[in-house]
Amino acid sequence: MNLSNFGKKFSGDAGILSLMDDLGNALAQGGMIMMGGGNPGHIPEVQEAVKTQLQAIIDDEDELRKLVGIYDPPKGKGVFLEALADLLHQQFGWKVGPENICLTNGSQAAFFILFNMLAGRYPDGSSKKILLPMAPEYIGYADLGLCSDFFVSVKPRIEERGEHRFKYRVDFDQIVVDDDIGALCVSRPTNPTGNVLTDEEIQGLVELAEKHAIPLIIDSAYGIPFPGMIYTQASPFWNENVIVSMSLSKFGLPAVRTGIIIANKEIVDVLSGINSVANLAPGSFGAMLTAPLMQSGEMLRLSNEVIKPYYQGKMERVLDVIDQAFAGCPYKVHVPEGAMFLWFWFPGLPVSSQVLYERLKARKVVVVSGHYFFPGLDADWPHMQECIRVNYSQEESDVHRGIQIIADEVKKIYQEGR
Repeated sequence: MNLSNFGKKFSGDAGILSLMDDLGNALAQGGMIMMGGGNPGHIPEVQEAVKTQLQAIIDDEDELRKLVGIYDPPKGKGVFLEALADLLHQQFGWKVGPENICLTNGSQAAFFILFNMLAGRYPDGSSKKILLPMAPEYIGYADLGLCSDFFVSVKPRIEERGEHRFKYRVDFDQIVVDDDIGALCVSRPTNPTGNVLTDEEIQGLVELAEKHAIPLIIDSAYGIPFPGMIYTQASPFWNENVIVSMSLSKFGLPAVRTGIIIANKEIVDVLSGINSVANLAPGSFGAMLTAPLMQSGEMLRLSNEVIKPYYQGKMERVLDVIDQAFAGCPYKVHVPEGAMFLWFWFPGLPVSSQVLYERLKARKVVVVSGHYFFPGLDADWPHMQECIRVNYSQEESDVHRGIQIIADEVKKIYQEGR
């Protein structure tokens, strides 16, 4: 088949395509310990709240008709926009209204639109890029640009935290913002590492973006106010020059595909216009399920009292398993300050992270090779081939068994030197 450049790009070797395809194939095989993807855990209390709301919609003929039989406006369902604007204003004092919010069919779609709005080829013939101030960053960003050479990334400063822990820090001395940068983007908490940028780091990036009159995008898919998966001190931030992205996925609703963008009205208007061209309208399902939960305060209660402690407890328990299983091995784990991932670093690993991934998959443990998470960075940094991402959200006994297998395989690699 003769494809356009667009078709070739998105049918090629995209990291996120390989990840999602591989996860699907692994599930089909059966017997795999799935520690690779970003699927959230199934939390009974959250599922019960969703079930109750869904039943209420089913029992109300008018609400059911709105759910399945009426297009929403391009920005999304008004009752959801109003409920979220009220929540953000009351909780954080953000000066936002419904005009500052736009829904998309998943946050991945939101980033595809945002990145290509702000970077790529401009009408005057110039080109701009997205700057990621601290790699590693989310695997799903890497292939979203419609042209090549779309990202610039910056190596982090590595702060040692004892023998087996470390933390990445934004290295402001290495960040260069010139005329070919269209926006800055960070995730907080960071996927893949569980890093939470400090308030000081966020403020430094805010000032840098304002100085150069470009937006700062903060991806808060795992953050505050929902699902609230932050286990350290962190203050949410928004102003007219900041674009905040949120999602319903990690609240426990990945299949409803609801992305949320909070931005100035100009950005929202463009985004909703593209929504109408590409999708006609965002889906209603996520908005109708969760608007009443926001209005009642139940969404924040579930985030703070159920979701956050659920993942934090799993994280603390799996760290104990790791420290026992990897004893005697030169391993390091990024301090997990949020989200649901562990980021392993094996200094001087004799094989690449991709080879480690393949060897683990052969032993029925699926992780993600770390090399995918460094878009826009020169490939000559050995650290990029020494890391893997592990998801600890699934059944705890499986996760702990998977950790034992990872430790056994890594020890063999170090001992054999291959």
